[in-house]
Amino acid sequence: MDVKIPLFDGELVCLAPIDPEKDAEIESKWTYDAEYMRLLTIKPARPLSPAQVKKKYEALEKNEEEAKNLFYFAVRSRSDDRLVGFARIYWIWWTHRSGLVSLGIGDPGDRKQGFGTEALGMLLGYAFDELNLYRLTAVVPEYNQAALRLFENAGFVQEVRRREAINRDGRRWDCLHLGLLESEWKGNIR
Repeated sequence: MDVKIPLFDGELVCLAPIDPEKDAEIESKWTYDAEYMRLLTIKPARPLSPAQVKKKYEALEKNEEEAKNLFYFAVRSRSDDRLVGFARIYWIWWTHRSGLVSLGIGDPGDRKQGFGTEALGMLLGYAFDELNLYRLTAVVPEYNQAALRLFENAGFVQEVRRREAINRDGRRWDCLHLGLLESEWKGNIR
């Protein structure tokens, strides 16, 4: 581990705390984008008001402080400090040094710009070097090919395929669980 490598600042984005006043309005708009919501989660998509998003932020902050098994970051563009997405490490099992990872880039115009790749790289560095985790899991619906490529390019491998676990648009889709071990990540970055 090189202590001179910035944990939270990349060339394109930085990982930052949530700003509830500024960010709730932006994230609320993302929840009205059915494509974004369906790529992000297998839960039913539903729009949220800025007030509901603020409540979500409050619950996240409370969980971070109390449970100590969640790290949630706003992903901000370095060029204009604009919220472009989120990145999180959650459901951390400290005894086993494992957790889950997810990220999302909200506005379609911000996707395929390298923001997600850079944010994921910083998130993995934080997870393995700073939190001392050993393994991470990403859960991705089969239809989210962009996320699958992102995680696979970062070294994640498919470990579990839950066949036809997701029902979307009158069709059954597989739910994929991808895993990455600390040694695999270190082998990829060195």
